Amino acid sequence: MNTPANSNTASHSAHVGAKSEWESRYQSGDTPWDKGLPHPALTAWLDKADMTGRVLVPGCGSGHDVRAIAQKKTAKVIGMDIAPSAIRSASAFPAAADETYILGDFLAGDARSHGQFDWMFEHTCFCAIRPDRRADYAREAALSIKTGGFLLAVFFMDPDNPDPDSPPFASTPKDLDELFLPSFQKIDFHSEIDTYPGREHREHLILFRRR
Repeated sequence: MNTPANSNTASHSAHVGAKSEWESRYQSGDTPWDKGLPHPALTAWLDKADMTGRVLVPGCGSGHDVRAIAQKKTAKVIGMDIAPSAIRSASAFPAAADETYILGDFLAGDARSHGQFDWMFEHTCFCAIRPDRRADYAREAALSIKTGGFLLAVFFMDPDNPDPDSPPFASTPKDLDELFLPSFQKIDFHSEIDTYPGREHREHLILFRRR
């Protein structure tokens, strides 16, 4: 994607209030996405492969995935979240290795002020944003990851959400291809993955390489 860096001004304005929304949920303990452990598919993947260099985890929440990646001691991991309480929660855990937590809005380009990354891991951030912001996510992923770098993602494709106007939002393989394939090559895809109870057959693990 060759989108100018300042082209997200309008969509960033539309995102005003998101920080307070997620912060309120953390403060009230309304965080059903936090299972208290890293995603099982990430754990299984890390048992067979490493992430090396600099790794970004946007929407990191309490940092369970961040610490799982850092524990391998092959990467410097940065977790980013828009909610201050999420960052405080993540920072309260004992450090696994070389991990850092930063407050920021990934969709607004805040990750890019920290340089480009060799890897990015996605879990629960993409499905939490409204579909009309997904182009912003894909743009920022492309700009944040080095050419030849990787995006490893667990996409919650079918959350079976009774309220279509609130997260998590569903997506289809076609949606993902249209968003990511202009800037990424799909390297691997798994529809049968280890996951949390109740999410069986509803998540996909995809590995992309930045073109």
